[in-house]
Amino acid sequence: MKIRYLLPLLCALSAHAAEDRQPYTCDNGNRLDISFTADADGRPQATLHFADETMVLPMVPSPAGTLYRRGDIRLHTQDDVAIFEDGKSNRRRCLHGNAPPPAPAAARPAPPAAASSFIDISGSVTYPARIALPPDAILTLRVRSGGRTLAEQRYELNGAQVPIPFSTTLDRDLLGKQANATVSARIDHRGKLRLVSDKPYPVLHNGQPVPAEIVLKPFSPTAR
Repeated sequence: MKIRYLLPLLCALSAHAAEDRQPYTCDNGNRLDISFTADADGRPQATLHFADETMVLPMVPSPAGTLYRRGDIRLHTQDDVAIFEDGKSNRRRCLHGNAPPPAPAAARPAPPAAASSFIDISGSVTYPARIALPPDAILTLRVRSGGRTLAEQRYELNGAQVPIPFSTTLDRDLLGKQANATVSARIDHRGKLRLVSDKPYPVLHNGQPVPAEIVLKPFSPTAR
């Protein structure tokens, strides 16, 4: 009988702990509550709590601090500062907890448009259809520039048929002055490399994204 009464209380306490809202005071005088959690796959995300709605932003790569983004809406956090851009040319600088109010927005220069800060990388992966792969084989995609890994994604194939589409988002600041990047792919099964891309594929042309059609070939240790 006691367990029956304890269950609702435990569920309520778990939900409260999972939210763990962090209060921020913004330069327009409003308060913004943010909770930092992870999705079902363990990827970090930020939930913005407004008066009548919530908004979930997944984390994306950033050269400094932590960046969360969905479409043109983004949240950049570093130390006690959070910069929120609503995708409509409105930008708010917010400070965590009991920090003093931030300077008015008018005292700072206008930020660049949020949309131009990101590049959407996309394409597809294919390999010979006659090759049968187990459903728990892992496809890994890696975007690199100047010897640095800018983004990495892993997918469990689960019987997916080729071509397999992919997409990821990069912050332009990660690219540096050269503004070039390539993507490569591989498929592993239980720690053993099965297929690998025949070459790195460029994903930018004159600074603009171009779809990459990646071809995988059977891995041969003697060919390496």
